Amino acid sequence: MAASLLTLLDDITLLADDIAVMSKVAAKKTAGVLGDDIALNANQVTGFAPSRELPVVWSVAKGSAINKAILVPIALLLVAFAPWSLTPLLMIGGAFLCFEGVEKVFHKLLHSKEEDKAHHTELVNHVQLSPEQLLAAEKEKIKGAVRTDFILSAEIVAISLGTMQGAPFMTQATVLVAISILFTVGVYLVVAGVVKLDDLGIYLSSGVSKARQGMGRFILWVTPYLMKTLSIVGTAAMFLVGGGIIAHGFPFLHHFVENAEHKAQALPTVGSILAFGTPLLINMLIGLVVGSIVLGLVHLYKKAFRKGAVAH
Repeated sequence: MAASLLTLLDDITLLADDIAVMSKVAAKKTAGVLGDDIALNANQVTGFAPSRELPVVWSVAKGSAINKAILVPIALLLVAFAPWSLTPLLMIGGAFLCFEGVEKVFHKLLHSKEEDKAHHTELVNHVQLSPEQLLAAEKEKIKGAVRTDFILSAEIVAISLGTMQGAPFMTQATVLVAISILFTVGVYLVVAGVVKLDDLGIYLSSGVSKARQGMGRFILWVTPYLMKTLSIVGTAAMFLVGGGIIAHGFPFLHHFVENAEHKAQALPTVGSILAFGTPLLINMLIGLVVGSIVLGLVHLYKKAFRKGAVAH
């Protein structure tokens, strides 16, 4: 009896160790998506009255939790009955990440002054809306943010599963649930903090002491730069994560990245630095190429679809 109990405890300890290790690996692999997740959600929940910012974040966070409650069981069903589908799904998710990143870059580089003016007009009109119209606009923006979160959550779930292929089913289920809870809570706590930074800056600026006022002015000055940095880091992460998934899915690309890393490591003095940066650079380039191809295909499809609609 005692021996059986000790064996059971040993098995539980080994399972806990496996879960901890796999959770750490999955968190590292999916961390690249978080920069974009945080930046995107912070941008989507801004523009509301200060009193409505946190309720909007809370509504989107609840939507995110529901998204993951839908996605995790579906993912586990695939693991149980169609494990062969995980790699293709990962590749599709990686290609979508690359596409989304390229689309952001192209929009940033090619947007016109007319688009800036239209965006400014939209913001001015938003301020002049009635309370009922503001509530309707808020609900629409929340729905849009939750839809975007669904895609990002699917990517997180798919990438997490990709790190656990071959692990016992219960281990995969436990890690997936843990990652989903951790990321949902973590992302939206950070988003809530980011959207309230300007309020904190205003509050501190109104203080009596010069140190407090200086801190408040600094926060107000740094907040726009923080948002821009998050956006840039998030976009770069799309290429790195998406390109890495694509490279891992094609053996010849995977071997090419590994060989390049080994050759960089063999170089004297700077070998360790180049060995770290080389795979990142190659994955980013793969992400740019794949994203550009997908963007071109989407553009051709839209063009053909419009022509077909006009013909009819």
